[in-house]
Amino acid sequence: MAIKIFIDQGHNPFGFNSGAEGNGLKEQDITYNVGIYLAQLLQNDERFEVLTSRTCITQVVGYSNSSSLAERVGLANRWGADWFLSIHCNSSTNPNARGSEIYVYRSRNQAYYMAREILQQITRQLQLQDRGVKINPDFYVLRRTDMPAMLIELAFITNAADAEKLKNSQQIFAQAIYDGLVNYLF
Repeated sequence: MAIKIFIDQGHNPFGFNSGAEGNGLKEQDITYNVGIYLAQLLQNDERFEVLTSRTCITQVVGYSNSSSLAERVGLANRWGADWFLSIHCNSSTNPNARGSEIYVYRSRNQAYYMAREILQQITRQLQLQDRGVKINPDFYVLRRTDMPAMLIELAFITNAADAEKLKNSQQIFAQAIYDGLVNYLF
């Protein structure tokens, strides 16, 4: 039986919950593209089924910040996903902040160990600083999902070097996430 992966492309294209901006980039565009590339990789692998939170780049999920998060989680829960991956870009008022990190609900569980594998692939394949797997039970998408979940901060949109990779290496980010999934599961 195929493993069901739900990909949440964080944020909306405009209005509420629209995400960070930096270096001429918009978070919601990057997360949408990386999510679609990852979905294509998973669809080409018979071991997986995949569903995304946004099916086109202009799709708005929900009607407020809270309903957007609830709808994303609800889609995954109703579908019966085995894993929930929420894709984001980090930002900071400090332009020197850089690197990748992944948030999970708690340590030493399935999501934590898969996150470590995915983070290792992202940082190795894209030569990004490893900021670690971090615990945050306050994130709605981590505490309200019925399956192991992680929130993947690809890199800092507000750091020039990271932003260059977010702009030009979206398929490599997707490949790294896919490789981490496969390494952990198989």
